[in-house]
Amino acid sequence: MRFELTTDQQDFAASLDALLAAADTVTAARSWAEGDHAAGLRLWERLAEQGLTMLATEASPVEVCVAFEALGRHAVPGPWVESAAYLPIALGAEVEGVATVAMPRALDADVADAVYAVVDGTLHAATAGTAHTSVDRTRHVFDVTPGEAVGHGDLDAAYDLAVLATAAQLLGAGERVLADAVTYVKQRKQFGREIGSYQAIKHKLADVRIALDFARPLVHGAALVTGSTGERARAVSAAKVACADAAYLASRTGLQVHGAIGYTQEFDLSVWITKIRALVTAWGTPADHRARILQTLRSA
Repeated sequence: MRFELTTDQQDFAASLDALLAAADTVTAARSWAEGDHAAGLRLWERLAEQGLTMLATEASPVEVCVAFEALGRHAVPGPWVESAAYLPIALGAEVEGVATVAMPRALDADVADAVYAVVDGTLHAATAGTAHTSVDRTRHVFDVTPGEAVGHGDLDAAYDLAVLATAAQLLGAGERVLADAVTYVKQRKQFGREIGSYQAIKHKLADVRIALDFARPLVHGAALVTGSTGERARAVSAAKVACADAAYLASRTGLQVHGAIGYTQEFDLSVWITKIRALVTAWGTPADHRARILQTLRSA
């Protein structure tokens, strides 16, 4: 099945991409990783003005996917999935400022204006506790202590939208790694030839292109599901598994074609490689989502 964005959705994607391309998101991400949130919060305000924080309540899941693919492609730091996908549905209202939720730990609770946790199927206000490190240096995760119960939204729908947004982020990050790898192999020469002219490298990059192209329709298809909760859960989990596999393949291939320089923290490729590695297991591991798919099929 072929999915085409409407003209308005294409214009939204183009404007968002132009904004992020001019925002030096890599520098903002590196500063965020070091605990300097100023540049990231300025970018947050600009994106909020563009309507990203109200997409979950005022637009369709398709627009959410469009936005989060752009966030992944440009490695934008911050708890965007929590603030712009999960919490607006869980609380039943647009989130003001920066907010996060523990799943099971809270992302960037040190910079959030509000912190939440889910306890026994109910959303609670929470306070941040011990910090933990992540493979992605821009992701600072915290233990939390739950407080009083809040919100009356649909937590199942909120979870599914958060998973779908994460899948879209993975798709965008995978696309960026592939684009950078293709650019690099056209420039890097070995034995007097561009390394991109070798069949082995062409085949590896083609495999990534195919994986991303097969994952994209699952994202758009999941965004359009209007059936039962089980149908939505199955579609969303399938999208997350496909995008995780495709993005991880992109990161491995990008690292291989770049060679030793790809391992260095100073090289920008590392920003996306570590982000992909973290997002693969965020909002449910691939094993969790495969089990979820199986469960929904058995109960169908």
